[in-house]
Amino acid sequence: MTVVRARVVLVHGIRTSATMWRAQLEGLARYDVDAVAIDLPGHGRRMGEPFTLDGAIDAIADALRADGPDAPDAPARPSPVPRLLVGLSLGGYLAIETAARHPELLDGLVAASCGTRPRGVGLRGYLALAEAIGRLPDRGRALNDGFVRLMLSPAAARDVVAGGVALDVMQTTLTAVGAIDLEAALGALRCPVWLVNGQLDHFRLEERRLARAVGDGRLVVVPGATHLVSLSRPEAFTAVVLDAVAELERRAALGARTRRGSDPSG
Repeated sequence: MTVVRARVVLVHGIRTSATMWRAQLEGLARYDVDAVAIDLPGHGRRMGEPFTLDGAIDAIADALRADGPDAPDAPARPSPVPRLLVGLSLGGYLAIETAARHPELLDGLVAASCGTRPRGVGLRGYLALAEAIGRLPDRGRALNDGFVRLMLSPAAARDVVAGGVALDVMQTTLTAVGAIDLEAALGALRCPVWLVNGQLDHFRLEERRLARAVGDGRLVVVPGATHLVSLSRPEAFTAVVLDAVAELERRAALGARTRRGSDPSG
């Protein structure tokens, strides 16, 4: 019987869906990692639902609870497997906030492509861009599809759009992300954190500042990768996630040995 090493929850970026994680789902399964990719409200199979920050956090928290020790009617498990939360771009910002609000639900966090605080002139610029794109006749669909074809391999481009493209969420999602105090959320975390950015990511501006805010963190830069790091360098990104799984396993084993050593009956 296959022994599951860890449970990984994958959270997608803006306008795309769970299908963007197909390469990671396949790669992690080969290493006995139970991985699930969710659709956020307003995206993918949940396209008709309104996006809110609290609703997105609830969706991520529910996925972390599923099949874990916090799941409803979960059987008693002496050694539950580690739970790792992974998010990219929008998903990365939301994963950080989820980890700050619900630290009991996860053992580690991989936050990718969110190396700049969403605030000030930059955020206002993206909101203005989103408004302009929303006024296009196709609400930006052709622009979106052309961009992914230009930047990604054919397989990765297909994965990005396979679950549909959320054309009406830019304003609401960007506004929601702007309400997150990223530095404070990172500073509140007590689990190990991997901040991952592509070498060519234009959002790397504050990556070192954000890394310094984390008590137990490490900054990983993937050579040759763009903002869509999991799609532009899928094998390298999956390797980072597997490294995080291995570290969580190591810590869990160390904790188990420490508990056994301190048990007077053992």
